[in-house]
Amino acid sequence: MTMVRRGLLAWISRVVVLLVLLCCAVSVLYMLACTPKGNEEQLGLPRANGPTGKEGYQAALQEWEEQHRNYISSLKRQIAQLKEELQERSEQLRNAQYQASDAAGLGPEPGAPEKTQADLLAFLHSQVDKAEVHAGVKLATEYAAVPFDSFTLQKVYQLEMGLTRHPEEKPVRKDKRDELVEAIESALETLNSPAENSPNQHPYTASDFIEGIYRTEKDKGTLYELTFKGDHKHEFRRLVLFRPFGPIMKVKKEKLNMANTLINIIVPLAKRVDKFRQFMQNFRETCIQQDGRIHLTVVYFGKEEMNEVKGILENTSRAANFRNFTFIQLNGEFSRGKGLDVGARFWKGSNVLLFFCDVDIHFTSEFLNTCRLNTQPGKKVFYPVLFSQYNPGIIYGHHDAVPPLEQQLVIKKETGFWRDFGFGMTCQYRSDFINIGGFDLDIKGWGGEDVHLYRKYLHSNLIVVRTPVRGLFHLWHEKRCVDELTPEQYKMCMQSKAMNEASHGQLGMLVFRHEIEAHLRKQKQKSSSKKT
Repeated sequence: MTMVRRGLLAWISRVVVLLVLLCCAVSVLYMLACTPKGNEEQLGLPRANGPTGKEGYQAALQEWEEQHRNYISSLKRQIAQLKEELQERSEQLRNAQYQASDAAGLGPEPGAPEKTQADLLAFLHSQVDKAEVHAGVKLATEYAAVPFDSFTLQKVYQLEMGLTRHPEEKPVRKDKRDELVEAIESALETLNSPAENSPNQHPYTASDFIEGIYRTEKDKGTLYELTFKGDHKHEFRRLVLFRPFGPIMKVKKEKLNMANTLINIIVPLAKRVDKFRQFMQNFRETCIQQDGRIHLTVVYFGKEEMNEVKGILENTSRAANFRNFTFIQLNGEFSRGKGLDVGARFWKGSNVLLFFCDVDIHFTSEFLNTCRLNTQPGKKVFYPVLFSQYNPGIIYGHHDAVPPLEQQLVIKKETGFWRDFGFGMTCQYRSDFINIGGFDLDIKGWGGEDVHLYRKYLHSNLIVVRTPVRGLFHLWHEKRCVDELTPEQYKMCMQSKAMNEASHGQLGMLVFRHEIEAHLRKQKQKSSSKKT
C-alpha cells in the first residue's frame, strides 16, 4: 500500500513538472512571436537594451504620432481618389444627358458640361474669324449689310432711332451707355499698358478719345473700332476690339397650361356706339366663338347713348348665350385711367388676368394666348406694341376702293406702323395692378395715365415684356384734340394725329399732288402730240 502511494506521488510530481515545463515553453514561444523585428519597424515599450524612463516614452509617442500622420495621409489619398471617381462618373452622366437632349433637338441642357478653357478660347476666336473683322464677307444684296453706329464721349449717332426718334442722342439706355464706356476703358488700359507705352510717354485718358464706330452681328458679337489722338500731329492710335457672343445656353424648360386662365377685358367708354358695335362683332367671333375664356367689363361714362350700348351687350348675350360680362356706369367726364381702375377693382373673384383695351382695338385669338403666355403674377407684365392702321381713305386712294376690314389688317409699311410710343394696351394680373398702386386718377381726359403706370412697373422688380405683336391692331379713326387738354396733352394728341394719317411718302404725295398732277398733264400732252 505504501509502495503504491509513493509511486502515485512520483507520477503526479512528474506530471506537474511536465506541465510547468510546457507552460514555460509556451511562454517562450509567445515572447518570441511577439518580439518586434527591429527598433524602427514597430512601436513598443522600452526593452532592456533600449532607452528607458522618460526618453523611452517620448520616443514611443513620437513613433505613434508619425504612424497617425501616415494614416491620415492615407485616408486623404483615398478620399481624393473617391472624389476623382465621383467627378468622372458625374461628367459621364452629364455627357450622356447632353447627348440625349441634343439628339432630341432640345439644345444644351442647364447642366451641360462647360467647355474647357482652351476649347472656350478657341470658340471665341472662331467668332472673331467669322465676323467681318479681318476681311469682308460676300453679301447678296445691300439689305444684308450690317451698318455701324458712330459715337463720341457725348453722343451716339444711330440709324435705328428707337422710341426717342433722335438720329443723335446721349445714350439713354443704361446697357448701351455701360457698353460704350467699357469699350473705351478697355482701350485705355491697353494703350497705357507697359508693353504699349514708353517710360516718358504721357498716359492716355478719355479726353484723348476722338470717335468710335461699332456694330453688332447678332450671331457673332460686337465689333468696336476706337480712334485716339496720337503722339504727333496727324498721328492717331486705333484699337479694334471685339466682344464675342458665346454659345446659346438653355435656361429653363417648362410646360404651361392655359386652359383655365381667364382674361378680364376692360373697356372704358363714352358714346361711340358705332365703334362699340364694331368692337363687339370682333369680340363675339374671337372671344366667344374661338377662345371661350373671356370676361368683358364695360365701364361707361355718363348716360348719353348708354341704352344703345347696353342694348348691343344684351343682344350679343342672347344671340351667343354669353353671360360673362359686367356693365358699370359712372357719372362725370370721361377719364380712361379712372374707367380702367374702377373696372379692375370691381372684380370680386380670384386673381384674374386683366387686358386693358380700347373700343377701337381689333385683336385675334392668337393675341389672347400671347397675352396669357407673357404674364405671370408677381413676376411679369405684358406691354405689347400694336400695329396702328393708317387712314384707309389715303392708303387706297378713295373710299370706293377700300377693301373689307379683314383685308386691311396687313402689317406693311404702306398700311400702318408699330405704335411704339403707346402704352395703353396691356396685360397684367389684377394682384400686380393693385400692388403697384393702379392708375393716377388725377389725370383727366386723353393720354398720360398709361405712361405713368408703365413707368411704375419699370421702377419695380417685375419683368416688363415689351414686344410688337402680330395680332393686335389699332383701327384708324379721326382724332380730335379738344381745347380742354393741357398743353402737354394737346401736343401729344397732335403728334399722334399726324402719325396716324399716312406714311411719310404718302403724306408727301398729298403735299406735292399739284406738282404731280401738272407733271401728268404735261406727259399726257407730249404723248398726244407724238401721236398726231
